[in-house]
Amino acid sequence: MNKIKVVLMICVFAGIGASTPFAAKAQISASDSVMANANKQKLSVGGYGEVAYSREFFSDNVYRYAKSANYKNDPSHGRFDIPHAVIYLSYDFGKGWTMGSEIEFEHTGTGTSYEKDYDEGGEWEQEVEKGGEVELEQFWLQKTFSKALNIRAGHIVVPIGLTNAHHEPLNFFTVYRPEGENTIFPCTWHQTGICIWGKMQKWRYELQFLPGLDAMNFTREGWIHNGANSAFEFTVANRYAIAARIDNYSIQGLRMGISAYYGQSFDNTYNRDANSDITKKKGAVTIGTFDFTYNAHNWIIRGNFDYGHLDDASYVSSLPGRATRISPYSQDLVGKAAIASGFEAGWDLFSQIKKMREDKQKLYLFGHYEYYDYYIPANKKVTDYPESNINRIALGLNYYPIPQIAIKGEYSHRFLKSQYNNEPSISIGIAYEGFFF
Repeated sequence: MNKIKVVLMICVFAGIGASTPFAAKAQISASDSVMANANKQKLSVGGYGEVAYSREFFSDNVYRYAKSANYKNDPSHGRFDIPHAVIYLSYDFGKGWTMGSEIEFEHTGTGTSYEKDYDEGGEWEQEVEKGGEVELEQFWLQKTFSKALNIRAGHIVVPIGLTNAHHEPLNFFTVYRPEGENTIFPCTWHQTGICIWGKMQKWRYELQFLPGLDAMNFTREGWIHNGANSAFEFTVANRYAIAARIDNYSIQGLRMGISAYYGQSFDNTYNRDANSDITKKKGAVTIGTFDFTYNAHNWIIRGNFDYGHLDDASYVSSLPGRATRISPYSQDLVGKAAIASGFEAGWDLFSQIKKMREDKQKLYLFGHYEYYDYYIPANKKVTDYPESNINRIALGLNYYPIPQIAIKGEYSHRFLKSQYNNEPSISIGIAYEGFFF
């Protein structure tokens, strides 16, 4: 822990649905966004989307860390992208029964899948439909007994950390989602399970029962980021997990939240090997996070601190089937822990111009800082990868011509350990979030 720099973040979001029953301008949970603007209508349709362009002034070669001197003077490269395009659909059946769904297109495509072909001697086969992904991020049925008690079953958002709980693009200043949480956690984290949630005075709580993550999908560069993925047409649930979140809205414009997760990840894949000594270990994942939001007096300030630990991390690379030649899984070591933290603040320049203020246009000048480490080695005898230790700053503007649309621009710079090359870039983007019907 003495090598870990911890920076607490204050976190604020100016989203669409910013008005809540708790406090003016304090954000709502992303899991509530589907129903946020229903206004007692039977059917509600909405969504959000992003278009982005970036120019990166550093090498994108896969060996840029292993042989950093060879790629110091590589030319810059650019890319256009549609990170997310999402459709919300919700319906109120009456008598407290509602349905909510969120369909997401990532990078305009569909995705890939793996299957084990027993006609080919158990060989793994990969099917490619198209680059990118189409995912069902939410699909649930809910019974509401009161504001304080709702039961939701189906595919739900797992609100661990700031970005997962509030992942819509108007809920962060940067063009892309904050890197730290997006690197070490599934993001957006969504799984099929059961949820109990409710609102009581100035509080919102949520408790979830979920399938455990799959350690076969853990990687060095992303820690547990891919752990919620399934290569099959179903999600394996040999192991289970619980997740919880509590938010407080007592102070006008301020939201403070904590979240926690615990679940086992070993032996949670297809074809259990009951005779293996390694799979008898648990591979427990434990996560604790804190975040808060302030949105008042023309300021928006956002932040989070997250720490996660993986038991038996030194055994992950030795899990049966992970290191075989035909396996689709990574053979890399996985860290025993990961950390993400940061700070972001912006001030509305148009608040000082009467005409812009009356027209509800906003122009935020913002600064962003985050620190994250996606690989903390299991012990001193295990290989360390110092490139995992990253500080990042970003400076830029967010222009809101109307509350539902943001035009973003930023200069970003990643600072790595001295033996590596730093990574500057510029990005511009446009994002929207709204309800159409």
